[in-house]
Amino acid sequence: MSSITTHVLDTAIGRPASGVPLILAKGSGGGWTTIGRGTTDLDGRCKSLLKEGGLKKGTYRLTFGTAAYFKRTRQAAFYPSVSVVFTVRDSRHHHVPLLISPWGYSTYRGS
Repeated sequence: MSSITTHVLDTAIGRPASGVPLILAKGSGGGWTTIGRGTTDLDGRCKSLLKEGGLKKGTYRLTFGTAAYFKRTRQAAFYPSVSVVFTVRDSRHHHVPLLISPWGYSTYRGS
């Protein structure tokens, strides 16, 4: 399992959000370098964003392609993508869940 994982839930329909494309990037020199890509599975989870041992201290950005998901599920959406920027200060597992609806989203540090 990757040391950075995510879980996306669609709170408007009360189900996992499968098929959401993801991009993981690491901050470097004022810009971003893509270090992983994935798609949520049928349970709304993505466990393969970063190779084992690839986690380093620093700032990361996880971008969720919500437009593709909402289009496929025939829901109007206000946010075409959601980017979550977070700081890694240790080598522990980092889980970044995302709760989405067509008109809002929230996230938190999971376990």
